[in-house]
Amino acid sequence: MKLKFLALMAILLPVAAMAEDTLDTGDTAWMLVATAFVMLMTPAGLALFYGGMTRSKNVLNTMGMSLIAFAVGTLVWVVAGYSIAFGAGDFFGTGKIMLDGITDKSLTGTIPELLFVAFQGTFAAIAVAIASGSMIERVKFSTFTIFVALWILAVYAPVTHWAWGGGETLNFGEMDFAGGTVVHINAGVAGFVVAMLLGKRKGYGTSAMKPFSPVLSVLGASLLWFGWFGFNAGSEVAADGVAGNAFLITNVAAALGVIGWLIAEQIVYKKATLIGGASGAVAGLVAITPASGSAGVTGALIIGLVGGILGFIAVAKLKKMFKVDDSLDAFWIHGVVGIWGSIATAIFIAPYLMADDYSMGTQLVAQFKAIGLTIVYSAIVTAIVYFIAAALTGGGRVDEETEFKGLDEATHGEKGINL
Repeated sequence: MKLKFLALMAILLPVAAMAEDTLDTGDTAWMLVATAFVMLMTPAGLALFYGGMTRSKNVLNTMGMSLIAFAVGTLVWVVAGYSIAFGAGDFFGTGKIMLDGITDKSLTGTIPELLFVAFQGTFAAIAVAIASGSMIERVKFSTFTIFVALWILAVYAPVTHWAWGGGETLNFGEMDFAGGTVVHINAGVAGFVVAMLLGKRKGYGTSAMKPFSPVLSVLGASLLWFGWFGFNAGSEVAADGVAGNAFLITNVAAALGVIGWLIAEQIVYKKATLIGGASGAVAGLVAITPASGSAGVTGALIIGLVGGILGFIAVAKLKKMFKVDDSLDAFWIHGVVGIWGSIATAIFIAPYLMADDYSMGTQLVAQFKAIGLTIVYSAIVTAIVYFIAAALTGGGRVDEETEFKGLDEATHGEKGINL
């Protein structure tokens, strides 16, 4: 009997050991796809969305800022950004510079840590690319390139560490499933600050600044919508029911964002524009991002609809009150709507995902603390980062001649369309 027992244990022990921390091929396959989805969002989706809304003489420069954000962002992320965000430490992570100690056998949950590094790196890149929308048509390309590297290291990575990477002192227990504060509020505030420091574009408020191509913007928004499935559902870092829920409500909120924006636009201007519809889709996606792991369909309907309407009000009304030339409304769509999404996360939780001891009041306090910290930290450190980048490039703003001629030809020697 004893021999039979020992033989049985010899068979079962390896199985039990494997069950603890093992790579799951299904989760890994899904995260490979999700990472590719999110990668598509920056040099393709956001580049087209922003490029279509800028003026024809600056379209390549605008798209180039998304491209360089992804390239430089990827570099600084693997060198030091990931270490600051997900290394050991309270205020800032350490110990994983150049991914030190991470091998092909290292796991994050049930997926390779190297894949997790890649997935999170795409978030860092799109965050700073979002901020570029506030400063286009007058910031130097060289200034922005340096800004990308410094901002990810000094602003994005620390905020990520506090929310997701183990920084306990400045983690208030907020719910941010896929980046409401980490990505959208953070990037929106950063863009707004740089827009203030740069000053208004020549002719802003007096000359027509028509979009280069609404067609490109709609296409870009559609690619963003597609990539956002990886952005939100991928944040579960597993192929399970929560990821499935996130996938569904991401789609629902985006659709309601379109509807909300177009209804508001029709009421105010008597016309529903395609630029408005594309912007509404992005607003709905921004709004649902922090709640995508906890809201149900009913919550997604409300969050997305309000996100679309609020985005329109922010761009059409609030922006005029502040008189800051946020070129492509990054703060108003990502910052303001991101704040709504973070607050709504505490309110709209699906009953089947709600903990028994959940307190909405306590959670709202946590959400407001995290929002406040992100706004203050991002605003102050972004300003410092911009001044450093500007000093290193002989000033952050292009000269008047370059601005008049257009940054495409003056900076890159190219045109968006050669006729």
